[in-house]
Amino acid sequence: MRVAVLGSGGREHALLAGLARSSSVRALYAVPGNAGTRDLAEPVIGVAPADPKAVAGWAELAGIELVVVGPEAPLVAGVADELAGRGLRVFGPSAAAAAIEGSKAFAKDVMAAAGVPTATAEVFTDPGAAVAALDRFGPPWVVKADGLAAGKGVTVTTDRAAAEGAIRAALVEGVHGEAGARVLLEAFLDGPEASLFAVTDGRVVLPLAPARDFKRAGEGDTGPNTGGMGAYSPLADMDEGLVAEVRRTILEPTVAELARRGTPYTGLLYAGLALTSAGPKVIEFNCRFGDPETQVVVPRLTSDLAALLAAACDGTLGTAELTWDPRACVTVVLASGGYPGAYPTGLPIEGLDEAAAVEGAQVFHAGTALDGEGRVVTAGGRVLAVSALGADVAAARAAAYEAAGRVRFEGVTLRRDIAASA
Repeated sequence: MRVAVLGSGGREHALLAGLARSSSVRALYAVPGNAGTRDLAEPVIGVAPADPKAVAGWAELAGIELVVVGPEAPLVAGVADELAGRGLRVFGPSAAAAAIEGSKAFAKDVMAAAGVPTATAEVFTDPGAAVAALDRFGPPWVVKADGLAAGKGVTVTTDRAAAEGAIRAALVEGVHGEAGARVLLEAFLDGPEASLFAVTDGRVVLPLAPARDFKRAGEGDTGPNTGGMGAYSPLADMDEGLVAEVRRTILEPTVAELARRGTPYTGLLYAGLALTSAGPKVIEFNCRFGDPETQVVVPRLTSDLAALLAAACDGTLGTAELTWDPRACVTVVLASGGYPGAYPTGLPIEGLDEAAAVEGAQVFHAGTALDGEGRVVTAGGRVLAVSALGADVAAARAAAYEAAGRVRFEGVTLRRDIAASA
């Protein structure tokens, strides 16, 4: 197959690396990719991933046989609809189904109808009513922007003033734009979190290996939420039996409810879970592979990734089989100084080859670009995700940090406690 991946982050680099191992792939394209993906895929510049007509027009001309959509924004914008409407194979849900991530209120409605365990929640557009409702929730208080906010629309706090500030920021100050025109107040779900990806063709639901990410900027899970500062897989507290329970009580009922509504879901359904004392409950759904969890899940997959994704598109997932590397994988994100706030770009990056030379390590580019002299420079908040495979989590963690320590750029920041408790 001729395969294209939409997006430019670490998730897309990891997907391209997995697809490059697939015997069913003969050509790879990155739309647009980054400085690191050029070794794996031909970059496609000038086609905006969230422009449905531009993507579909290019894919037709290029003879693309499978389009894999990385980020959520193109899906919510209807890229999958446009591609499917032209008879092109696309891994990713329709815009109507992608609302499972695009609107947290919609997701809550779907879960309520499907009987899926999740936190109780209320939706608000009036800031005064939302502030008054804090008395019915928390502490801790959970305040969420309804729409897509690049992983930064969630506040979890024991400080009532901070909770009120999150409400005002969304509903009065408009810091999240339209994504924050509605907010949800949710009951706090206690227990460790886990990420479970599942590939689905709209009927069959096939879970992948579970992972755990670290969303806070600071060590000890302190500081503001980010897009994710690291991850690891597998999880000692989420065995095959618990994965099967999540499949039965959460994933399959959600997919069935979306089909019942006339919006069948095909692609990657990502369940963000809290492993509570009362069993697993949904914190949120995403409509695509997670970042940085993809950087620890895909390196462990030994079966053909392209064939798996194509089977989901073709409705033949029931015959697919998954095989996994028994080793663990840990990824550590190297971020720009100041992230998730303001940060500089264009800073030269050194030590990439030295990092990749560590046994079991692979460096996934996230926010990188090439400057006019062909040097790799920073171009985003999360710059690199340094992953490593090891015999167990401790070995993988040691290798990931050894590799991460060989990368240098001005102001580099990282958490040094990723997977430490595992």
